[in-house]
Amino acid sequence: MIFAAIADVHGNHLALEAVLEDIRRQGISEIVNLGDSFSGPLNAGATADLLLPLGAVSVRGNHDRALIDRPFEEMGDWEQPVFPQLTTDHLDWIRALPFSAVYRDEAYLCHATPQDDNTYWMETLSPDGIFHLKPLDEIEGLANGIEQPLILCGHSHIARAVQLSDGRLIVNPGSVGCPGFDYDQPFYHKAQQGTPFAAYAVLEKTGRGWQPTFRQVRYDNAAAAEMAAAHGMADWVSALSGGWIA
Repeated sequence: MIFAAIADVHGNHLALEAVLEDIRRQGISEIVNLGDSFSGPLNAGATADLLLPLGAVSVRGNHDRALIDRPFEEMGDWEQPVFPQLTTDHLDWIRALPFSAVYRDEAYLCHATPQDDNTYWMETLSPDGIFHLKPLDEIEGLANGIEQPLILCGHSHIARAVQLSDGRLIVNPGSVGCPGFDYDQPFYHKAQQGTPFAAYAVLEKTGRGWQPTFRQVRYDNAAAAEMAAAHGMADWVSALSGGWIA
């Protein structure tokens, strides 16, 4: 059993195209999507046109929710640029997304944590705005009640795997379309991949358990950065250009 996990595409159809081609080249036919597919100053419509026909098992992220749970005037600066690009069919697809899902009885899927779509599962923040790995007992506490041996989440945009004491494995595949961001809650912090590449993961069930392989794929990130620049989003331009927030 082998499949690909994508997350946090954030409307970057150029990155998604490259990732889907990389997945095809490996002969992998099954994909799961961990949410936050469209929000960002790029091309949500083209992303939806690529993503929806895949029929991938998908869950809803916090930014997906922000496209459907409030009026346009109350949307954030990641949603307002792209909401007009989404058709009624695209928005209906988002509305139908579940908070969580189970894939082939083997993998539990959610965007952030099983309790909340806007909490980092495996990372904690220090007051200086640096991400750190959470203590194992805190990570395990969020996994209470999940029976599947493989647990997949996104949200932090940080590719990472943590094995729990009982052998279950939590994997974040990283972000397909947004290799860095900054945010001011609970205090100012940055997530920075350090490369502008599109990230995802391949999961393979072996005789010794689930094996994650993290992949980064080159694509025309300069073109994506130009789209972000057209919306005046300097932080996106920086992240898409080099993987860092200037």
